[in-house]
Amino acid sequence: MRNFVIKIPLNKFKRIIFLVCFFNALVLSSGLIFAEEAKESPIIINGDNVEYSADSREVSATGNIEVTYKGSKLTCNKLRVNMQTRDGVAEGNARLQDAKGVVTGEKIIYNFADKKGVILDADFRANPYFGKAKKVEKVSDSEFIARRGYFTTCSLDQPHYRFEAKKLNMFPGDKTQAKEATLYLGAVPVAYLPKFNYSMKEPLMHVQVEPGTRKDWGPYLLSAWRYNITSNVDGRFLLDYRNKLGWAEGFYTNYRTPGVGKGEFKFYYTQEKPADQPKGMPTEFQRYFMRWRHKWDIDQRTNFVSEFFKITDERRKLDSSYPANHNFLQDYFFREYEKDSQPLSYALFHHAFNYSSLDILLQMRTNHWFNQIEKLPELNYSLPSLQLWETPFYFENITQLGNYNKKGSMMPVPTNDDVTVARLDTKNTISQPMKIAFIQFRPFVSSRQTFYDKGANDQTGIIRTIFSGGADMSTKFYRIFDVKSNFLNMDINGLRHIITPTVAYLYTHVPTIPGTNIKQIDSVDSINRGNTFSLGLSNKLQTKREGKSIDFVDFLVTTEYVVDPKNGDNAFLTNTNKKFVSQLSDVLFKLKVLPYSWLRLEGDATYEHSDRDNVNYNRFSLANYDLTLDLGKDRSFGVGQRYERKGKNEVTLDLRWRLSPKWKFGMYQRYNFKKTDLFDLGSQEQEYTLTRDLHCWELDITLNKKEISGTSIFFTFRLKAFPENEFGFDQSLTEKKSGAQ
Repeated sequence: MRNFVIKIPLNKFKRIIFLVCFFNALVLSSGLIFAEEAKESPIIINGDNVEYSADSREVSATGNIEVTYKGSKLTCNKLRVNMQTRDGVAEGNARLQDAKGVVTGEKIIYNFADKKGVILDADFRANPYFGKAKKVEKVSDSEFIARRGYFTTCSLDQPHYRFEAKKLNMFPGDKTQAKEATLYLGAVPVAYLPKFNYSMKEPLMHVQVEPGTRKDWGPYLLSAWRYNITSNVDGRFLLDYRNKLGWAEGFYTNYRTPGVGKGEFKFYYTQEKPADQPKGMPTEFQRYFMRWRHKWDIDQRTNFVSEFFKITDERRKLDSSYPANHNFLQDYFFREYEKDSQPLSYALFHHAFNYSSLDILLQMRTNHWFNQIEKLPELNYSLPSLQLWETPFYFENITQLGNYNKKGSMMPVPTNDDVTVARLDTKNTISQPMKIAFIQFRPFVSSRQTFYDKGANDQTGIIRTIFSGGADMSTKFYRIFDVKSNFLNMDINGLRHIITPTVAYLYTHVPTIPGTNIKQIDSVDSINRGNTFSLGLSNKLQTKREGKSIDFVDFLVTTEYVVDPKNGDNAFLTNTNKKFVSQLSDVLFKLKVLPYSWLRLEGDATYEHSDRDNVNYNRFSLANYDLTLDLGKDRSFGVGQRYERKGKNEVTLDLRWRLSPKWKFGMYQRYNFKKTDLFDLGSQEQEYTLTRDLHCWELDITLNKKEISGTSIFFTFRLKAFPENEFGFDQSLTEKKSGAQ
C-alpha cells in the first residue's frame, strides 16, 4: 500500500479538503487528482509518495512518478508541481512524451498548461529524428531548440552519421534549421555547413552523381549540387560532361513567396562540340533551354498559373532534314520531351462564381519551329446545368471568345499557311432529366452560334448556326447471390452482379455555313453533320472481404454506331461502291479482375471493325494487360504486354525480391517480339538493382541498359526515415513498369 502524506492544518474547512484528497487517493489506488477549476483538465499524479501543501498549493512526489495532462506524459523519480501555475520540476530519469516526440534528461522544467519547458542533458526523438544536446527548449508543440548537440535519423547509440551544431531548430514533420553545422560520418568530420536548412519534404542528398555511357553521348558523367538559400528558396546546380558533346551546365530554383504564390525557374546551357561532324559543317552549336513556372492561389475561388518556355538551338536551325533530327528537349531532357514535345507558354487566370466559372487565357508561341495556336487572349465562360426556376428543365451555357493565330513551323523554311481569326462561340443546352420506370432518361436540345470576323475567302462578319439534339439513357440491373465459398482460397462472401447498359444519341444538323468557308483553327470550326449512337455495357461482380465491398470483376465495353452518314460525317466507305454506310466504329474493352488480395489483372483492348479504305477489318489493333502478384513484404512479380498491330509487341517483366534482411534484388526487362521501322527485334531494356540495408540508409546500385541509348550505372541513397525521398540523380523518365500503368 502506497503512503500519502497531506501536510495541511486540520481546521474544519481544510478537513474537508483532506477528506476529498484522501478519497481520490483511495479511488486511484496510486495517486491524487487535483483540479483547480471544473473547466480545467486535471493533472493526474501517481507516485510512491505524494504530498500536497494547501498553503503553497504545491504537490511534491518521489518514487516511480507518472504525470499525465492534456496528452503529455511525464515520468521521473522526483517531482514538484505548482497546481495553480502548472509549473513543474522533474529530476532523476526524467522523461517527457507527447504526440510530437520524446525527450529524456536529468532535469526537466516544464509548464503543463502551455507545454513549454527546458530539458538539461537531453536525449530526444522527434520522429524521425534522434539526437542529444546539453539543453533542449520546447518552445511550442511544433518547435524544439537544441543547443550544443546533434541530430540524426540513425537510431544507434553511436550513429553512422550526424549533424552537430551549436543551435538546432527542429520543427517535427516539417523542417530542421542549423547554423555552423558539421556533418560527421562515424567519428570523422566530412563537411562544414555555415547554414543548414532541411525540409522533410525535400531530398537530403546535396551531391548527386550518375556515370554511364550512351550511343549518342559516349561515356558521360552527370552531377548536381543541391543548394538551400532560405526556407523559401532552394534548387540545384547542374554540371555535366558528355564525351561526344562536351560540357553542359545549368541550374534550377524552387521558390515560395508568401501571398504571391510559388514557382520554379530552370536554365540549362551547352556549347555543344559534336565529335562526329562531317567536314564543312559547323563544329560548335549554342543550345540552351529556359523555363519559368508560377502558380498563385489568390483566394479559394481564384488562381493564376503561368508557364514560359524558350529554347535556342543552333543545331536544329542548321539541320537540313525535316522533321529535324535534333530536338534540345529530346537530346537532353527526355522526361520532359515525352510529357510534352512542344511545351506552351501561357498565362491562365481562373475564377469560380457561385454557379459558373471564367477563364482568361493568354497563349503565345515562343519557339518558332513548333506548330501551335496563339490565343491573344481567349475568354471561356462555363455555366453547368442550372435548374430553371421551379421547372423540370435545366440550362447549360458554354461561351468562348478569342483572337487566334495558328502558326505553322518555320522549319525548314517559313510557310504562308498561318491563319488569323477572331471568333465568338456560344453553345446553349436545355435538358430535362427524368426517370421513366427503371430508366434514367435525359433528353436535350442545343443551339450553337459562332461568329467569325472573316472567313476563308476573306468575307467578313460570318455567323454560323448549328442545331443538335439527343438523349442519354441508362439503367442498372443487379442480382445478389447468397454464396459463401473459399474455393481456390478466393474468399467469396456473397456475390452481387451489376449490369449497367448506357445509350446516348446525338444528332447534329448540317451547319448553316460549310467548313470550306471557315478558317480552320480547332475542332470547333470542323463541326459537321452527325447522327451517332454511343453504346456502353458495364458488368461488375462484387464480393466482401474483411468487411469491405470489392469489385471482384469489372468489365466494360463501349462503341459508337453512325446512322445514315452523309459526306463529311465520321462514317465509313466500302471498297466496292465508295458510298458511306451505317456502321459500328471501333469497340473498346476494359477489364479488371481481383481474384485474390495479392493478385491483380488489368487489361484493355481496341477491336478495329473497319475504316474508310477497308471495311470489315474485324481484328484487334491494340491490346494491353498487366498481371501483378504481391507475394509478401518486399516480394512482388509483374508481367505485362503492349501489342500494336501496326507497331511493336512488347512484353515487360518486373521482379522485386528480398534476399535477406540486409539485401534486396530488383529486375526489369522489356523485350520486343516484333520488328518495326522504329524498333528492332529483341531486348529493348534491361535493368538490375541491388539494394543494401545500411541501417539508417538504403543504397541502390542500378545497372540500366537501353537499346536506343546505351548503358548507365547509378547509385541511389534513400533514408529509411524518409522512404519517399530518393537521393539519386536521373534525367530520364522512369519507364512504365508492369502493373503500374
